Amino acid sequence: MESSGLEGKELEIFEVGPCESAYQMGFLIGQRFSNLIRSRLARDLILQEQLLPFAQTPQAQPLLKALTDNNKKNFPSCWDELIGTAEGSGVPVLHIILINFRKEIVPFLPKNKLISNADCPDDCSDVLIVSDSMAMVAHNEDANVALVGHTYLIKGMLSNELSFIAYTYAGELPSCAFGFNSHGLAFTLNSVPPIEDEIVAGGIGCNFISRDLLEASGIDDAVTVQDDNSISRQRRALVLPKTSKNEFLSLLGDMADTKYPIYMTGPILYTLCTAVIDLDEQTFSIIEGNPKKGEASHVFTMSSKEFKMPQ
Repeated sequence: MESSGLEGKELEIFEVGPCESAYQMGFLIGQRFSNLIRSRLARDLILQEQLLPFAQTPQAQPLLKALTDNNKKNFPSCWDELIGTAEGSGVPVLHIILINFRKEIVPFLPKNKLISNADCPDDCSDVLIVSDSMAMVAHNEDANVALVGHTYLIKGMLSNELSFIAYTYAGELPSCAFGFNSHGLAFTLNSVPPIEDEIVAGGIGCNFISRDLLEASGIDDAVTVQDDNSISRQRRALVLPKTSKNEFLSLLGDMADTKYPIYMTGPILYTLCTAVIDLDEQTFSIIEGNPKKGEASHVFTMSSKEFKMPQ
């Protein structure tokens, strides 16, 4: 994979709020990361070569209107935050809409014009364990290679005193990846692509649902991913040792399967980082680079609203 020059960039955290409105929060985030958002949009071939041309066609108009109307109606504050992000960053609102609804638009792109990786799902890997000796979750965040170096952490503080920390793709709503809040709720997200018969135009965007999760007090949803990539990684995980925290991190760093590695380094999908939720220690850690090394770049305590870094 060709180097982007951004792989070694330190993951930045931006504290924002309490804000008077969702629009203001989005505006401040967009303003702070304007250069990074612009860089991400310029590098995103799916946006430039597929989504933007499609958005100019008559076929796209009913889909974009349905997505706009349904999500604005069901999640008005999330919509306001999205608009604020666009206007704060100084990029066209349409561009921000398209990257936030990429997963909901790609199935409707003309199949004969798709670029090779346009419909490739963003596959992530999770390990969850509860035993007498530990309770933890570890998660590899995998995404299109255009996202390398184009992510940041948002510490959002709301007017109702709720706070959250969310790993965020430049220009997208926090978090389409993983996060936690001051209720003690932490979550990670995995790709669960629908079968063709389940795809409905204009549904609720997964970015809006995940943003809403950041303000939730609990969640009991369970998901299964049944694609070849996920099945292969699950089979590989079954044969690896899983009795300690280090062994779980080594599992997420495994690259033995060259076609479907658990830890991905391109050319299409790339493991951006690994999140570790330690329920015993009440810590939330982010590891940049292969998690086998176990070196966390950020460690937050989940036991206080300030999310202070342990001394």
